[in-house]
Amino acid sequence: MTDDDDFSPKLGKIRSTGSKSGRKFLHQVLAASNLARGGASRAPKPRFTGSRIGRGAGAGRVLASRDRYAAFRQRRVIIKSRIVKLAGKGMDAARAHLRYIQRDGVTREGERGRLYDGRGDEANGKAFLDRADGDRHQFRFIVSAEDGAEYEDLKPFTRRLMARMEEDLGTKLDWVAVDHYNTGHPHTHILVRGRDDRGKDLIIARDYITTGFRERAAEIVSLDFGPRSDGEIEDRLRREIDQERLTSIDRRLLRDRDDEGLVVATDRDNFQQALRMGRLRKLQRLGLAEEQRSGQWHLADDLEDTLRRMGERGDILKTLHREMAEKTIARSPADYAIHDPADHSAQPIIGRVVARGLSDELHDRHYLIVDGVDGRAHYIDIGKGEATEPLPEGGIVRVTPKSIEPRPVDRTVAEVAAANGGRYSIDLHLRHDPAASETFAETHVRRLEAIRRATGGVTRETDGTWTIAPDHLDRAVEYERSQAKTAPVIVAKLSHLAIDRQVGADGATWLDRELVSGNPELTRDSGFGRDMREAMNRRRQWLIEQGLAREDQDRTVYSTNMLTTLRRRELARVAGQLSDELGLGYVEIRSGLPVEGTLRRSIELASGKYAVVENAREFTLVPWRPVLEQHIGKTVSGIMHGDGISWTIGRGRGGPGVS
Repeated sequence: MTDDDDFSPKLGKIRSTGSKSGRKFLHQVLAASNLARGGASRAPKPRFTGSRIGRGAGAGRVLASRDRYAAFRQRRVIIKSRIVKLAGKGMDAARAHLRYIQRDGVTREGERGRLYDGRGDEANGKAFLDRADGDRHQFRFIVSAEDGAEYEDLKPFTRRLMARMEEDLGTKLDWVAVDHYNTGHPHTHILVRGRDDRGKDLIIARDYITTGFRERAAEIVSLDFGPRSDGEIEDRLRREIDQERLTSIDRRLLRDRDDEGLVVATDRDNFQQALRMGRLRKLQRLGLAEEQRSGQWHLADDLEDTLRRMGERGDILKTLHREMAEKTIARSPADYAIHDPADHSAQPIIGRVVARGLSDELHDRHYLIVDGVDGRAHYIDIGKGEATEPLPEGGIVRVTPKSIEPRPVDRTVAEVAAANGGRYSIDLHLRHDPAASETFAETHVRRLEAIRRATGGVTRETDGTWTIAPDHLDRAVEYERSQAKTAPVIVAKLSHLAIDRQVGADGATWLDRELVSGNPELTRDSGFGRDMREAMNRRRQWLIEQGLAREDQDRTVYSTNMLTTLRRRELARVAGQLSDELGLGYVEIRSGLPVEGTLRRSIELASGKYAVVENAREFTLVPWRPVLEQHIGKTVSGIMHGDGISWTIGRGRGGPGVS
C-alpha cells in the first residue's frame, strides 16, 4: 500500500478545461467576473494613445482615478510642465532660462533667486548644465500651490515632492529648483535632467506628467494644511460666479451641454443649482448664454475660447495697473492698450520703457510695458527673451510689428529661379544680374539656408545649387510667420537715457533727432507725449544757449551740422577719459578710412552705443553693431561708411564678414 502522505505535485500552467472556447482559466474567471457586474462578455480594446509609455504610468493611472469626492477636497496645486529639446541651440536656451529664473527681485526680500537641490540650499547651476551636456531633453516644471503663501519656506515642500516623484518613477532624479515670490502666488521652478540614474534617456508617462505629478503635490499640501473645508470650497465657488474668465462652474456646464448646446439650470443639490443659475445669469450679461425656455439655456459655441481670452486680458490689465503704480506713473485705465501680436500692420509704438517681465515663465515669453508718446500705456508681447536685448528702465524704444511679407531677397531668388528652370545659385544670380556683387548674392544663399533649416521649404543640391519651388514666396511668408511666433515685434533702442537726462546731455540725443525731424504731431498732449513736448522745449533752449540753434520769428532754425557737432563733442570728452584709463592715444576715424584692432568692449553714450577698438599704440571709437557682442576680445577690421561700418572678424581679408 502507498502512504497517504506520499504526494509529489507536478507544477505547471493551468490548462484549458476543454470547453468549446478553449480559453485559459484566467480569462474565464475575468469574463465571469465581468458578467457578474452586468458588463459585456468582452470589453472593447482601448485605443492606443501612448500616454502609458514611460516611467510612472501605473502611478499616473492610479492617481488620476482617485475618488472624485476626495480629490474635490484636496488642496489645489497648479503645475505647468514642458519638455525641452537640448539639441542644436537648446543648451544655449537652457543656460539663458537658468540665468533668468535666478534673476534679481524674485525672493521675498527682492533679491536674486537662489538655486537649490535635494542635498542643499546652494546648488551649482553651471555644474548642473555641464552634467546635462549631451542629454536629449530636459523637463521644466512650475509648481504653484494655492496655499503656497502659507509656507514659510517652499524648499522642504519641493524636496518632499521630488522624493515622491522619484518613488513613482523608480529612479533617482538630477534636479535643481528656484523659489519665486514676485507674483501673487509663490511658485517654484524645477529643472530635471532627461537622464535616469542609469544614464539612459528619462521617459515619463504622459499620464504622470499631466495628472500624477499634480496629484502628488496636492496630496502633500493637503497633509500639511488638512483637506479643504465645506466653507472654503463654497467661498471659492461663490467667487467664481462673477469672474470674467473660464471657471470650474463653466467647465461643468460645458460637460452637461447636450448636442444642441443646451444645459439645464437645475441640480439635485440646492447649492450647486444656485451656482449654476448665478453663473448662467452672468454669462447672459456677457452675451455668452441665452435662456431658451424656463430652466433651459443655450451656451455660445465659442464660450470656452472667449472666456479664456477674457481671463488673459484681465490678467494683462492687472499687470499694467501694477507696473504703472509701482513706477508712480498715473494713467487712466481708458489709456491702457494691449498690442495684438497678430496685427502685423499696426503702427510703431514709440515711448519709454516702464517695465519688462515674464508673461509665460515656462516658455520664457516676455512682455514690455511702454509709456507711449501717444499718451497711452502699451502692453506688448515681445516673444522669447533672447530675441530682445536687455532694455534700461526709462530708456526710449520703438516697437514695430514684424512683417510677414516676403523680403526683397525672396523676390530676387524667385525671379532668378523662374529664369533658370527652378534653380538658383550664386553663378546663376550673377549671370542674371551682372550689376550684382558676389557678396550681395551670398546674402541670398544665407537666407535660403535659414529657410531650409527652419521649414525645409527649399532644397540644397550636392552641386551647391538650390531647387526653388514655384510657390517660393508663399513658403517665405510661412517662414516669416513661424519666426514671428518667437519674436512678434522688433524692439529698437532709440536711447538708453531717460528723457530728463537727455535735456542737458552733450551728445546727439533722441530729443535732438526728433527736433530736427520736426514731427511734433506724432505726440499727444497727455501722458508721456506731454512729458516729451516739455523736454523738447527745454532741450531747444539748451541748444540755443550752445549756439547750435537760433530763433527766427516763430520757428527755430538748427545748425546744419548740429547732430555731427554734438556727436563729436561727446566722443572727444569720452575719448579723453578713456585715454587716461587705457594709456593710449585716441584716433578719430572718418568715413572711408579703415579700422583694425582688438575689440575690447562697448560703451553707451547719449549719441548711441560705440565699440572700443584698440591696437598697440592707439584706440578709436566706432558705431556698435549687435553682431559684435560675441566677438569681444577678437581682432576685427572694417571700413567706415558715413555713420556706419562694415566689419570683418579676424585680421585681414580672410576673416568672416559680419556686416
